[in-house]
Amino acid sequence: MGQTRKVPMRKCVGCQEMKNKREMIRVLHTPEDELVIDTTGRKNGRGAYLCFSRECFEKAVKNKGLERSLKMNISPEVYESLKKEIDAIEAK
Repeated sequence: MGQTRKVPMRKCVGCQEMKNKREMIRVLHTPEDELVIDTTGRKNGRGAYLCFSRECFEKAVKNKGLERSLKMNISPEVYESLKKEIDAIEAK
């Protein structure tokens, strides 16, 4: 008998749905006080998860889900750069 592995689940800060961790983007607040998109899911820092859709990102901006999850204020310029990175990932 083989063991079944537990699938890590995370909640999207935009749509509030629980999904497989591998199906989501991790936005990371690093100890250097910057926001980056963590494609590996292993970098140090406080993370928040988003679905691979622009709609979820826009919902997270509107309801301040990212700010709440990352426990920091986020400037509009940072939101613009995150939107560009998410669009680039979504286009792949």
